[in-house]
Amino acid sequence: MAKVKEQKAVKPLNTDSKWHYTLHLMKMNQACYWMMAPFFALFILFTAVPVLMSLPLGLTSFNLVQFPHYVGLQNFYSLFVNDDVFLTAVRNTLIFAIFTGPFSYVLSFILAWLINEMNPFLKVFFTFVFYAPSMTPSAFVIWQLVFSGDSYGYLNSVLLDWGIINTAKQWLTDVTYMMTVVIIVQLWMSMGAGFLALRAGFQGIDTSLYEAGAIEGIQNRFQELFTITIPAMGPSLLFAAVLAISGAFTVGSVGAALCGMPSTAYAVHTVMNHAQDYGSIRYEMGYASAICFVLFAVMLICNQVIRNVLSKYTD
Repeated sequence: MAKVKEQKAVKPLNTDSKWHYTLHLMKMNQACYWMMAPFFALFILFTAVPVLMSLPLGLTSFNLVQFPHYVGLQNFYSLFVNDDVFLTAVRNTLIFAIFTGPFSYVLSFILAWLINEMNPFLKVFFTFVFYAPSMTPSAFVIWQLVFSGDSYGYLNSVLLDWGIINTAKQWLTDVTYMMTVVIIVQLWMSMGAGFLALRAGFQGIDTSLYEAGAIEGIQNRFQELFTITIPAMGPSLLFAAVLAISGAFTVGSVGAALCGMPSTAYAVHTVMNHAQDYGSIRYEMGYASAICFVLFAVMLICNQVIRNVLSKYTD
């Protein structure tokens, strides 16, 4: 009988070996990296560099005409101590983040799950229906007609005809309604890339996992969802969560388009609107950079919290 050779235990790669292996893979796939190079160049130039420059610029007084003048932490001190509008913007941003972030994330997941259960034609149709609003900024015109403050506004017209209200409501200028209106529109427009990522995540699940689950005793779709689907969609869940966080904290365009900038009593004024005010209107770039850095730091912390929560699905 032939002697069976003993198999040697595979030693884990040390740090140097991992780097050599990584460089070897990069050389093998260098064509792919060359194809991605234009995107990375634009990303570094217009995203990474501005983000990294926000902290040093936030320590200066800079008006785009004179050379930046170092002022230390004065901008950050003014933000949290002297700027009442900024504190109002922080409160509004947190409200938007609480309502639009988790709600849009859960809503995107539920809709992607329901669409995944349909036939191929309905999958394509409803994916387009829910994704289309994120691609059409001109839809603000429709919402302005819906919430118009006169009796010809669609919502006022219906409510007056039904006798629910006696006079037309100023949906876009009355602080009682502005926040609710903007949250509704923001949720309607939130089915963007995160929604598509979840749709792709459902499509990428190996169907043999469901067959194995049925053999093991899984009896309904809800059991499949929590025992197979969610664990198999870790990367898609994390990607959609990051997009939901960034979208929730950088909200501002909806309120500015519907309610103006600044809005009545700063009722829907967000941190992003505040940064745009100082950066694009007043040209106080040092102060605007300080605002952006604070926003970036909060988003980074929230992103890390989400990564820790979803780590058991992504490892």
